[in-house]
Amino acid sequence: MIRKYTLRFDNATEKWILKHDTSEKIVKVFATKEDATRAGVLRKTIGRQGGFVRVLTRSGVFEEERTFPGSTDR
Repeated sequence: MIRKYTLRFDNATEKWILKHDTSEKIVKVFATKEDATRAGVLRKTIGRQGGFVRVLTRSGVFEEERTFPGSTDR
């Protein structure tokens, strides 16, 4: 099963939040979008299982999707 996540800005906390799409569980909170999207950070955060991360703009509009292959996909 492919794991899906969304990185979005939370207006209440003024932080960037990475959530698992199915469970809505917060995986990690970042101070800035740059902290979250820096080389290797998302891959390390979602782990060896890999998955898809949808990245939204600060206003909530889709910006990009990043795919991280899992250890079983290789």
